[in-house]
Amino acid sequence: MQKPDISLAAAAGKLRQLTGETVRLVPITEGEDSRAFRYDLGNERFVLRINRSADGFAKDAYASRHFSAPALPIPAIVAHGVLDDGNGFCVSHMAEGVTLQDLPPQDLPPVLAPVADVLQAIALSGVGPARGYGPFDAGGNGRNASWAEFLFAVSRYDWSFVASLTGDDRAADMAGRCAELARHCPDVRALVHADFGSNNVLTDGRHITGVIDWSEAMYGDPLYDIANILFWRPWLDCMEQQARYFEVHRPDLVQDKTVLACYQLRIGLQQVHESAIDGAQGDMHWALKRCAAITNALGQR
Repeated sequence: MQKPDISLAAAAGKLRQLTGETVRLVPITEGEDSRAFRYDLGNERFVLRINRSADGFAKDAYASRHFSAPALPIPAIVAHGVLDDGNGFCVSHMAEGVTLQDLPPQDLPPVLAPVADVLQAIALSGVGPARGYGPFDAGGNGRNASWAEFLFAVSRYDWSFVASLTGDDRAADMAGRCAELARHCPDVRALVHADFGSNNVLTDGRHITGVIDWSEAMYGDPLYDIANILFWRPWLDCMEQQARYFEVHRPDLVQDKTVLACYQLRIGLQQVHESAIDGAQGDMHWALKRCAAITNALGQR
């Protein structure tokens, strides 16, 4: 998804409406799909994020209300909705610190254990009366009837477009393999962030100060978050260091190679499909190659 073309006038007008004051917007590190600004109001600091869609911000608000805890710091959402220019907006309290992705590699080791603790806190969060599996909506209800249904869904995508770009049917074949592996995955219904480990985790260098962007969050097996780290380990140093930490210090979380391979393929094939639609062929080819490496490793066992 491309980042939105924004009207700063629309954003400033919304903030005047919300705060009764004119604030100065300072650009800060952005997400993959959104633009972000910091502003001060009195003694407090806030973040304004703008995205083409407001749906993810509604999920942020749900996550903040239902899952935020001392062990899982999720910034409080002040307001969210749609700007006059049609873009979605979200105002939240600012969590101090930098993302794991922006932290210098040599500074990552002290925060790897706190990262693992936060992942455990996510996995242990109660999901309450919400229904369903897979990605949940603004009301907290998942779109799938079962975890297996979410995993199988990737095999039902139209892979012909990807094949037209790549000249082969590898994606469709690997989607079928993912569906086969899904039969061996446990039927678990817990909280999953589903985009954890890089630019959505904030740290002060010692502690985790915030877990943001719950737009991909879902209900399912918490190992899906571990699989996300494993899938992206060749892409980002912060993911590689996290993957090594789990392999050395939490081998119990990375021992089920079949389940983790299924989840990595599900993650990677979703990236392949979305990148193809967005015209991001470089990302598509990288994710396809990564999926092929995971599939080949399965064949060697």
